Amino acid sequence: MNEKIKREILNKIKACHRVMLFRHIRMDGDCVGATKGMKALLQATFPEKEILLVDDQHSDFLAFLGPDDGPVADEIYRDALGIVLDTSERDRISNPKYSLCRELIKIDHHIETDRYGGLNWVEEERSSACEMVADFYDTLRDELKMTAQAATYIFLGMVTDSGRFRFSGVTGETMRLAGILLNEGVDTETLYANLYLQDYGALKFKAYVYEKMQRTENGAAYIYVTREMQQHFQMNFEAASNVISYLENIKGCLCWLAFIESEKPEDGIRVRLRSRFMTINQVAEKHHGGGHACAAGATVYSEEEMNQLIAEADQETKAYKESHKGWL
Repeated sequence: MNEKIKREILNKIKACHRVMLFRHIRMDGDCVGATKGMKALLQATFPEKEILLVDDQHSDFLAFLGPDDGPVADEIYRDALGIVLDTSERDRISNPKYSLCRELIKIDHHIETDRYGGLNWVEEERSSACEMVADFYDTLRDELKMTAQAATYIFLGMVTDSGRFRFSGVTGETMRLAGILLNEGVDTETLYANLYLQDYGALKFKAYVYEKMQRTENGAAYIYVTREMQQHFQMNFEAASNVISYLENIKGCLCWLAFIESEKPEDGIRVRLRSRFMTINQVAEKHHGGGHACAAGATVYSEEEMNQLIAEADQETKAYKESHKGWL
C-alpha cells in the first residue's frame, strides 16, 4: 500500500546526512515506539548517518525504554531532514524546533486536519503509526535492516495503540506485520511485564475508581480524577490518565470518559474519550480536541463544561442505541 510514497521517503533519507525525529505532546506508546523504532531502524541501516530524537518530555510509564538524545544547537536542525510521526497537527509536535529543519516529512494515522510537510504519508485506517513504520520496513526490506531493539519499539507501539490488538482498526495486515516483528526477536514476556505490572498503590486507586465511577441514563460511564485524588494516591498526571482503561468493560456502556484535572488550573481538565461500536471524536472536537473515531481527547475548563460534554456523550449513546441493533 502506497509503495511510491514510502520509496520517496526512503530516497529523501538516503539523500541526507542527518535525520531528526519528532512526535506529539503528552507522549504515548505509539509515538514513542514509532520514533524510537524508526531511529533504531535507520541507525542499523545507515550507520554513517546521524539520527537524532530530541525531546524533553518524560514518561514514567515508558521510562524503561531509555532516554532520548539531549539538546542540540539550532544549526543541527537547519541541516537536517525532519520526520514527524503520529502527530496530526503542527501545534501538537512536542519539540517546536521541528520548524527549523530544511525539509519535513509527516507519517501519521490520524484523521488529517493539518497537511504539513513536503511529503505526507497518512493512512487513517491504520491501527497505529507503528504499524506504518512496520509496513515501511516490510515494503522496503531489501534496503532496510531491522534489529530486535527496533522491532521491540515498533511492536510496543502497535500493542498499546491497538489495545493489545482488540480495537476495530486491527486487521489481518496488522497481525501479519506484528508477526514479522516478533520473528525479529521481541522479548514479549519482559515487554509485557514492563507495560502491565502495576504498583500496589495503583491497584488501590483502581478500587477507589470503581467506587466513584458513574454512568448516565443512556450508558456513558465517566470518572472525574481531581488533583486531590491524584495527591492522595500519589499518582502523577500520566498514571492518573490511565484510569480510562478501568471503565472499558461495563456492559451497556458504549462510551466512557475520564476527566483528569491538570496540575495547573490554567491547563484545564484533560478528557480521554473511548467508545465501542459508536463514534465519539465528534464530541471531542466540540471541546478543544479530536482524534480517532473511537478514541479521542479533549480539554474542558470548568465543571459546567465537563457536565456539558457528559450530556453530549450521553445523547450520542442514546442516538446510537436507538438506531442500531446488536450492541451489548
